[in-house]
Amino acid sequence: MGTKWAKRLIIIAIFIAIIASLRFTVFRPKPIEISAYKVARGKVEETVTNSKAGTVKVRQRSKLSPEIGGRVKYLGAREGEKVQQGQLLLQLDDTELKAALSLAQRGEQSAHSSVKEACVAADWASRELERNRTLSQQGVVSDALLDQAKHNFETAGARCDASKSELKRAEASVEVAQANLHKTELRAPFNGVVAQLTTEVGEWITPSPPGVPIPPVIDLIDNSRVYVEAPIDETDAGRVAKGLPVRINLDPFPNRTFGGTVTRVAPFVQDIEGQNRTVDIEAEFGDSNFAKTLLAGTSADIEMILRSRDNVLRIPTYALTEGNKVLVVQNNQLVSRTLKTGLRNWEFTEILEGLKEGELVALSLDLAQVTEGAKVKVAHEVTK
Repeated sequence: MGTKWAKRLIIIAIFIAIIASLRFTVFRPKPIEISAYKVARGKVEETVTNSKAGTVKVRQRSKLSPEIGGRVKYLGAREGEKVQQGQLLLQLDDTELKAALSLAQRGEQSAHSSVKEACVAADWASRELERNRTLSQQGVVSDALLDQAKHNFETAGARCDASKSELKRAEASVEVAQANLHKTELRAPFNGVVAQLTTEVGEWITPSPPGVPIPPVIDLIDNSRVYVEAPIDETDAGRVAKGLPVRINLDPFPNRTFGGTVTRVAPFVQDIEGQNRTVDIEAEFGDSNFAKTLLAGTSADIEMILRSRDNVLRIPTYALTEGNKVLVVQNNQLVSRTLKTGLRNWEFTEILEGLKEGELVALSLDLAQVTEGAKVKVAHEVTK
């Protein structure tokens, strides 16, 4: 009986050993394949980026429309064409206003003639008064005739003054007519490029009434000075100053960055209902020739470089978890480690303590299985 139970026990032990062997061989969980970053030295920068998309702008931009309504009879430039300051861009039909100017000028000429006639008569009356005074002293002319001469002199003088006033009124009418005629012309206020033209020859255009926005006839931009304006969170405003170097990213050039410099930090905080409070930052491109090729209104982002350190241990910022922890690969197993960090940006973080050069840090944190203690296999090693 004892021998029989001993055999059974031996069989059970062998069975358990087989199951254990299968569990740790055939049925052993396969290690998780992950990507890992090999800790290395490089540059780390502390940066500030805009809180929402910025915009490429130009220092001078004018949306032009004539001061009066009328029919377009001439266009001096088309969209995309360069123009010079003072160049005629648009002219309205000026037939009626030219006639009004001609009428005003003729009125001015008539007023000049009236002045000449009235003032010549006043001069004659003055001389006549002097003769009558001399004759009156000699007893030749009566007091009544002297009084008449005085009256004639005063009347002629008043007519002379009145005609001069009328001349001034006629001259003012000419100036008004000339000013109205000038309103039919639209000239370039600065050197620039016509960005948009919304009318054609023969069309009727009307100026915008007060409080009623009407699209401009010509949108003129000066692309000689292009800059980017972008908002940053108010909490970062104290760390940003004029003169800081920046990297500019543009949507039309997704794989390139462009150097520049902060040229202005707004002296006030934007307080718009329903939005975070922000401060506007302006930055100009280092390459002004390239900047001239950009279209105003292009989306852009600014990354301001506050501080920079070279040849320091660094890891990708996204490898860090809450509490400045990372998962380090040791003997094909993930081990949690708390780090002391220095400068950081969205790309890299400086490591002061907790890692050594050459160690592997797990990057595949999006996988639920990637946790402390998990068995892993580094399928892809990242070095940059």
